[in-house]
Amino acid sequence: MKVISMTTMDILKEKLRETGFKITPQRRAIIDILLKHNTEHLSSEQIYDLVRVDCPEIGLATVYRTMQLLDEIGVISKLNLDDGCIRYELSLNKDECHNHHHLICKNCSKIIEVQEDLLESIENKIQEIYKFDIIDHDVKFYGLCEDCKQQ
Repeated sequence: MKVISMTTMDILKEKLRETGFKITPQRRAIIDILLKHNTEHLSSEQIYDLVRVDCPEIGLATVYRTMQLLDEIGVISKLNLDDGCIRYELSLNKDECHNHHHLICKNCSKIIEVQEDLLESIENKIQEIYKFDIIDHDVKFYGLCEDCKQQ
């Protein structure tokens, strides 16, 4: 698991304050789960199950609303990994970086993040040829992970 400093929580709190929202205990519990599981791609239902351990009174609707709010203020990214549910990951600097790529194992459904932006030269070519300003891209590769290949 990647270590995220408490400054990440401070950034999230500040973004909420800037947009006129408060850090309620429920929002804090949801954000804590996102921080603790920052390398995973959790669905709302998975977040709900994890939050309920420490915050049993929280409702699934609260999780849905909070995830929608966090998406609207630009601190998370929605991921559609073609498995029937929307997944989320922290994305504090949407304006400064592209999405990373995802490798999805067709056997075990493991999701591996590729941090390098391997498409920069393709983007430059597209922008040059088509005079099209690319803001972002979303790439998913499907195959077999190292563990499943060895089975």
